[in-house]
Formats: sequence, C-alpha cells, structure tokens
Amino acid sequence: MRIAFSSDDNRGLEGVMSHHFGRCPYYTFVDVDDGQVKGVDVMPNPYYGQHAPGVVPDFINKQQANVMVTGGMGARAVEFFNQFGIQVVTGASGSVRYALEHYLSGDLTGAEPCGESQHHGGGGGGWQVVEEESHSIEQDEVGRLREETAALRRQLADALERLSRLEGK
Repeated sequence: MRIAFSSDDNRGLEGVMSHHFGRCPYYTFVDVDDGQVKGVDVMPNPYYGQHAPGVVPDFINKQQANVMVTGGMGARAVEFFNQFGIQVVTGASGSVRYALEHYLSGDLTGAEPCGESQHHGGGGGGWQVVEEESHSIEQDEVGRLREETAALRRQLADALERLSRLEGK
C-alpha cells in the first residue's frame, strides 16, 4: 500500500503534516507492507502556489498512492480522489510518522471537507470553481495560514478537553 501525506517540509517521516493537501509544499509517500514501512519518498508539490481543481489528485494518482492523508481538503477534491479510487483521510496533524501510526492503528479514518471549502464556493455539493488569473501566491498563502490557524485552534481545544478529563480522573 502506498500512502501520500501532505507535508510542510521535506523531512520524510519526521516532517510536519500540512493542514491543506493542495497548498502544501511537499508530499511524503510511504510504502507500507504488512504494517511495516518499506520506503519513504518526498516530492515537491509541482502545483504549490497554483490552486487548480483536479491537478493535485491526478498527480497523487500518478504516484500510485492508494490513500491520501491530510489535515484538510475541500469537497471537490474529495470527489476527485474518489473518482481515482484513492481513499481520503482528513484531520491529520503532528508529524507524518504520528499520522501514519494513527492511520495504521485505525484511529485516523474518514474524510470531512474542510471549512475553507466554503470560501472556495463549496460545501453541500454545490462547489463552484472560481477561476481568477489574479489569484496570487500571496492570496493562496493567506488562505493556507487561515486554515492552519483554524486547525490549530481545534487541536488546542481538543487537547485542553483531553487534559481536563485526565486531570479530573
């Protein structure tokens, strides 16, 4: 099985998960056989800074990935991956190694389109592609940072809730 991870750097398993699959600078591909890591490849995102619908799912498909693990993904991208038969898993955070371990253990499953999808005109199946030639890398980076901030807030809230439960025991 080949699992693709969206990552913010090129450090392989020690890399940091990216909060948005299409806007990440790198993809980490992990080959797993019988629960054991057999190989790790890191590739730059050839579409970094270019948010065009469908191109990244096609790229991931051409790398022969069976699974795409990421922090967040828009509804339309989930549809593209489904068309390729690639399983999508969202909600990943931390290191690539941490996300891999949680995926393999079954603790990380399912795909929920991210809230940023709403800003692209998406959500609820009525996703609209807005093509703007003036969509600059800076605007893309602002959107990426907003997604990361929202994801970090959710992670912090979850961690504080777990900590509160543990302290209450």
